[in-house]
Amino acid sequence: MRLHLFAVLVVLLATHAVAAPAKPAAAKPAAPKAVAKPTFDARDPSAIATFLAGTGAKTETARGAEGQVTMKVVTPGGGFGMQFANCDAKGKACAGVAFSTGLDRPAPTLASMNLFNSTQFACRGFVGRDGKPNVMYSTLLTPRVSSEDMKQHLGVWQGCLGAFSQFTLDPAGFLAATS
Repeated sequence: MRLHLFAVLVVLLATHAVAAPAKPAAAKPAAPKAVAKPTFDARDPSAIATFLAGTGAKTETARGAEGQVTMKVVTPGGGFGMQFANCDAKGKACAGVAFSTGLDRPAPTLASMNLFNSTQFACRGFVGRDGKPNVMYSTLLTPRVSSEDMKQHLGVWQGCLGAFSQFTLDPAGFLAATS
C-alpha cells in the first residue's frame, strides 16, 4: 500500500507540473541607463579652457608651431600664458604644459635670478627677450591627471606668482628670508 500511495503521489506531482502553466518570472525593472559623464582630459587644451572658465577665467587658444598649442588666460587677478607641448595633429593629447608670465618691472640681476631658482622647487625665473623678469612652471600631462590634480597645479602656479612677485620687488630681502 505504501508503494501505491507513493506512485500516486509521483503521478500527481508529475501531472501537476505538466498541467499547471509555469508562472512567468517576475520581470526585473530595467536598470537605468548610465548617463555618460563627461570625462576630464588634462591633455586637451579645450578641456583646460572649460576647466578655467569654471574658475571665472577667460581663455583664448591658438595653434602654435607643430605639436604646440598656446593659450592666453585672463583672470580677475591677472593674466598668464599656457603653452601645451608635444600635442597630436589635432592639437590634443599634449604631453606637457608650461604656465608663464612676465612682469612689467626691472629684472633682477642674473646672479639674483640664479639664487631665486636655487631656492624654488617648481618655479623658474628668467629674463625675457624684452629684458623683463618672467616666471614659469611646467608639468607633464597624462590621461590620469584629474581636475583635482589640475587645481593643485593651479595652486602651485599661484604660489610661483606670489613668490616671484615678492622676489622681483626686493630680490635681496627675498633671498635673505629664504636662505
